[in-house]
This record gives sequence, structure tokens and C-alpha cells, in this order.
Amino acid sequence: MPVTKLEIKTTQPFAGGQDFGQAGAYEQLDGVVHFAVDPESPANETIADIRLAPRDSAGLVNFSTDFRILRPVDPSKGNRRILLDVPNRGKPLALRNINSAPEVSPEAPMDPGNGFLMKEGYNVVWCAWQHDVPDVPGMLRVDIPEAIENGKPISGKVVVTFQLNSPSQVEFLSSRNHRPYTVSDVNEPGAILTVQDHEDGPESIIPRDQWSFARLENGQAVPDDSHVHLPAGFEPGKVYQVIFTTTGAPVVGLGMLATRDLTTFLRYASAKDGNPLAGSVDHAYSFGVSQSGRFLRLFLYLGINRDEAGQVAFDGFIPHVAGGKMGEFNHRFAQPSSQATRSGNSLFPFSDVAQTDPETGLTDGLLSRLMVQGGLPKIMYTHTPSEYWAGHGSLMHTDMAASKDLAAPEEVRIYVFSGTQHALSGFPPVDDDADHYHGQFKYNIVDYRALLRAALTNMDRWVTGGDAAPPSRHPRLDDGTAVSPTDVSQAFQGIPGAKLPAPMRRFTRLDFGPDPMVPTVTPAEKGGIYPNLVSTVDQDGNETSGIALPFITVPLATHMGWNLRHADIGGEGQVIGTGGATGGTLRGSSIPFAATRPERDSTGDPRLSIEERYASRDQYLGLVKDAAQELVGQRYLLTEDVDGLVAMAAEHFDFFTSRVAEGQAADD
Repeated sequence: MPVTKLEIKTTQPFAGGQDFGQAGAYEQLDGVVHFAVDPESPANETIADIRLAPRDSAGLVNFSTDFRILRPVDPSKGNRRILLDVPNRGKPLALRNINSAPEVSPEAPMDPGNGFLMKEGYNVVWCAWQHDVPDVPGMLRVDIPEAIENGKPISGKVVVTFQLNSPSQVEFLSSRNHRPYTVSDVNEPGAILTVQDHEDGPESIIPRDQWSFARLENGQAVPDDSHVHLPAGFEPGKVYQVIFTTTGAPVVGLGMLATRDLTTFLRYASAKDGNPLAGSVDHAYSFGVSQSGRFLRLFLYLGINRDEAGQVAFDGFIPHVAGGKMGEFNHRFAQPSSQATRSGNSLFPFSDVAQTDPETGLTDGLLSRLMVQGGLPKIMYTHTPSEYWAGHGSLMHTDMAASKDLAAPEEVRIYVFSGTQHALSGFPPVDDDADHYHGQFKYNIVDYRALLRAALTNMDRWVTGGDAAPPSRHPRLDDGTAVSPTDVSQAFQGIPGAKLPAPMRRFTRLDFGPDPMVPTVTPAEKGGIYPNLVSTVDQDGNETSGIALPFITVPLATHMGWNLRHADIGGEGQVIGTGGATGGTLRGSSIPFAATRPERDSTGDPRLSIEERYASRDQYLGLVKDAAQELVGQRYLLTEDVDGLVAMAAEHFDFFTSRVAEGQAADD
């Protein structure tokens, strides 16, 4: 059994002992779980460098990881399910994304939000998988060994990419203050620093004598193996790459085995083995958001859903806002938090079913290994338009030429939440965030979390009762709703201040050598561009495909999955959140309709005003409720969420009809 010991360090009441309906009170368990995995097991063969990891006297690889569990105090009141929420950069996200809990700092007590998962009786589990998470209380990290070759740590090239929002002379060689790969030699003559106007633009090399590996102390440059110093200054909006040699290659993919093996331990091990959920679990589902959604896509691709004993870990997967990407989660010198496009984040294959890339000749599919093993789990991919405008969403479900739709396996559903953004929305609308990403438009305000609650409910019914989930909904070629980004430009031409991204985002073929998980070509050689499609839009600029909440079908604004960098953070016109390792979270836009006809006339807005569309507030809210009830009938929405959507719509109506026109549509 790979789990050798599960240490519970603290047990405490969750949410102050709050009662969650029939499930009763919950408690929170935090601790560390220890593993010893067999590097020769076929179940582990796709983990990069596992055979180079140090072994104990039994020939096993040892490591440990943080875990957290929320469980009913009385297990008999639970629903006998695990929902494993894959941490995102060390942070638990399920309560915010499914329970609509507010965002809090990692060290703060977890907020139950509306209590949905608890009321349903789930055992909610978190297992750390990321090795470079910083030392911050409340964040979860895995402790893994480094690969050893010929008795020595491994050295190799690393590429660190960043794009800034404000001027700087010194940058940390890591994303989001995570633990960096350090420079082997701060005087390395072959180290390279490049600059581009955008991530797909031509690169210019900054001469080696104009920069150094250093930090500033009292205004003086001090050699440092974790920082890069450019006296002339890094410019906001530009994309920089630092290429250098590092020593020490953690076996990053062990974090994926931790996720699998803790889950099978909790499902199948006995109380005598130290299992805190012994005898109370029948099924397990996994949920991941953005980075951790991409983690789940790679987990599926590696075919590791069965442990060394052949036990199934997850019956269902919900990778959320991952698009067609995977990530640097099983690579030598992996940077798991990097968002750089020209990295292991962006590798073929993208679609579940195997297809051949006509340029490279490679044939593969995301689920190819699992199909060979037999018995696919249920999978729901949930997306927003942001992943499509980032250049990769449509690669999931079209052929390599974007000439036809692909038929997904029976066990797969693909849902796009129309007119939403990658990041969770907020209200009232703002055009800036805590990371100082300033958009040209107000950020998208459409809250889609009710759709995730319905998706999980449908997943459970699908797995446990065979009640097939509702049909996929996404842009399609066969019905004309999937088009190139430039094809939707006409709908935005008349909207005051609106403009499309420039440049448009595209994915490029990348060659890291024969085995991308152990790259021998760094940086990767670039090949041809992959095609990309987005949804068609109506005369208001709102999308016509996917699952449309009432905010889209009974609109007060144009809601988009993309926003543009404002001139004051550089890179004006580029999509927010796609530039480099430090690119911010993908943001969308909400451009409200004019409140009145005179206001519309004063700006030349071709979209009908709110007063021209709706006779009254009550009539508008009635239409919203009808639209919500229609989604309930289609099973994309739960009945219990209808009133909440109507209440949100009322807030939006009151805000947009009372606002002044200035500053709401675009900030020029």
C-alpha cells in the first residue's frame, strides 16, 4: 500500500460547529500523509524521472504531503462520496467555486459559503501536489525528492517568463513568489535574457553585459541566484524570458501519485490502517480550477487513475476552466505555476480522442491510455469563453484543421458557460484587481457558480444511478456557432470604446525533443500555429452557444470572456492573463447597455437601451425567472438556485439603471 502513514495533526470543528441540515455538523482534519511508491510499477511508469528518485532499502521512493479533510462528525449522515478538490497553487478552491464562499487568505479559517457541499454530505478532501508552494500558513505543499543521475543532482536549462504591470529593475525567478529554480552560476556566460512586445512576437536578446543575476540592497546590485537585475529597467507590458542553467530536478510528478494514492487509501483502506474515512466512501470525484483543472487533464492523459493494486481512484472528473491545456506538473524542471504559453502547458494532444497532427505526424489523444486500459471515468469539462479567446479552448473538440467537430466519448461532456470569464466574477463591476491588472473595460460580472453545483449533481447521478448527464454545449462547426475570432468583429464595431484583442492569441506547435516530459530542447523549437475558434455572437455581442444564464439571454449588458490590458500597465490591446509566467488570471468584460434612449443616442451605441428592452423592473425579473426555470428543466441548473439568480439580476438592474453613463463602458 503506497500510503505508509497518515498523521492527523489537528482536528477541529468546521465553521464553528454549524449544522448543515441532514448532514449535521462537520469537522476539519489537517495533517501529513507519507508515501512509499514502487518506481518499477506499471501504474507509475508515466511519471517523469521516477526511476531516478532515491530509493529506500525496499526499493521504494518515499515522500510526504499535506492534506486536509472536511467530514461529517457523524459519518452515517454523509453521502458516502469524496470530492477531492485539487489545490490551486496550494490553495483550496472548491468552497469558493461550488459553495459560493467569499475569497479569504490561506491562513484564515475556511468559509462554508452557502454550505452546499456540506448539506449534500460530501467528504471534501485536499491533497497537496505542488512542490514549490511558498511557506505561507494554510497553504498545502508536497515534499518530494530530487532525481539523481550518476550519483549527482541533475543540471539543465530553465526558461522563466514574466510580464509586468509596472516598471521594475529586479525580478524574482519564479511565478507568484513560489520557490524558484536557482541559477547554478550567477556569472554564467551563456545565460540569455530576451524581450518581446507580446508572447508571440519576435524576440530580441538583451546583451549579457547589460543585466545580471542580482538583487538590490541599498541601491547596490548584489549577486543573487534567485533574481535577475536589469539596470535599464523592465518595461510594463513587455514579455521577458530568462534562460539559465540550474541544478536540482525535483520529481514533480510524484504529486500526481499523491493525489491518486491518498484517494484510493481513503476509499479502500480500513480503520486499522489509519483511514479516517474507513467504511464511509463508495465513490470519489475530483474537481480542479484553472491550474488544478489542467492538472486533472494531465492526470487523465498519463492514465494513472488506477493505483499499484489496480484500484480506481476517481469515478468522475470535473476539470474547470482548463481549456485544451495541460501543464508543467510532470516535467523535469517543471514550473507548475507558470502560465507561459511556450512551455509544457501547451502541448499536443488537446482532444480526448486520438488524432494525427498533420505537421508533426504525432498521433495521440488525451484519453488514449485510459481507453486502452478500459473503463473510462465520467468526465465533465466546464469552460468559459476566456479559454477560447486565449487560443486553446476549441482545440478540445475540433480536428487539427478546425474543419469539423469531433465526437466526444459517451463518458464525456463539454460545457461552456456563455458570456462568462475565467476568474470568478465580482459585483459591482471594477476594472482593476489586487494584482494591479487594469482592464480597458469593466470586468465581467456574470456569476456562473450555480452551473457548477448543477454539474456536480449531474455527475453524481450519472455515476451512481446511470442517469446520463445533459448534452454537451459548446461552439460547434456543424451548427455555425464556432467561428474565427475575427468573424465576430462586426458585432463590436459600434459599441462605444469596444475593440478586439490585438494580437489575437494562438497556440504554436512546440518541440522539446523526443520526450517532452524530460526536455532536451530548451527553449522549445516553434512550429506552425494551431487554428482557434470562438463562439458566434448576436447583435448585442452576447454569445449564441454554450449554457446561457439569464444574464445572457435576458441581458443588461454585453458580457465577454476577454478583456484588454490598459495602456497604463503596458501591452495595450493584449488579452489580460495570457502573457508569461506572471500573466494574471484571464479576465472578461461587461459593457452595459445605456439605461435610456437619450443616453444611447448621446454615445451612438447601436444596442437598445434597458428602457427600450424592458417595460419595467418586474417584467425584466419575470423574464429572468422564466429563463432560469428553462435551465432547470434542461438540468443545467438546480431549482434551489433560481431565486438567487433572480436576486442577482435585480442587483444588476438597479445598478445599471441608476448609474451614469461615464466610465461604465470603456476607460479610454
